[in-house]
Amino acid sequence: MNILHSRILGSGPPLLILHGFLGMSDNWKSLGMQFADAGFQVHLIDQRNHGQSFWSDQFDYHTLVDDLLHYMNYHRMPTALLLGHSMGGKTAMLFACLHPDRVNRLLVADIGPKYYPPHHQEILGALNALEPADLESRNAADKALSLSIKDWGIRQFLLKNLYWKTPGSLGFRMNLEALTRSVEQIGAPLPTGATYTGPVLFIRGGRSKYILDEDVNSILTHFPQAVIQTIPEARHWLHAEKPENFFDVSMSLLKP
Repeated sequence: MNILHSRILGSGPPLLILHGFLGMSDNWKSLGMQFADAGFQVHLIDQRNHGQSFWSDQFDYHTLVDDLLHYMNYHRMPTALLLGHSMGGKTAMLFACLHPDRVNRLLVADIGPKYYPPHHQEILGALNALEPADLESRNAADKALSLSIKDWGIRQFLLKNLYWKTPGSLGFRMNLEALTRSVEQIGAPLPTGATYTGPVLFIRGGRSKYILDEDVNSILTHFPQAVIQTIPEARHWLHAEKPENFFDVSMSLLKP
């Protein structure tokens, strides 16, 4: 079985960080260094079909959980702290429910256990519409994406995936074809009855709509010890927009 690609920083109790949909481990490099400086061995992990990890047609949360379990076994890691954002948060939640003995504490960034209707179609459509000429430079790719994606920050997030496949030709590190086919899987809810009774912290953005007040009961059904904290003025990419706040709130769980 393939091993997920990761960047490992620091030493101490292992902290595994899982990125969101269309992201990669590099999105967490700055915060990862902060966590490493705080005394953790930080594993910045690329989930399958993302970053530098392997590609596969199979893509659902149970598969992502199996990838993570195999990663921990490969690295001889009996237990770990888990931190996941968005899609990575869903992976981390399901992993904790299925393998509670392998998780010390769980930190979930701006995602809940509920079902989310597909909402990445515009972004996936724009990425799939890129022509070869659009991938001759980063500026050309940005210009082409700007026709459909007006938010500069989202475009820069997506363009971090670009790399030089050959001289003069850029490509995306994520498996765009497989992820487009599997987009329905991204919003899948936790299974009914799935629970994790260990310490859990949910961090939500004050300007994000991913975790609403009416979602609290559902969260507590799956995670009875859950605490929910809000970072004011932050949107869905709260760790990138408010990294200092995110680090401080995270440490309240990681080093209680």
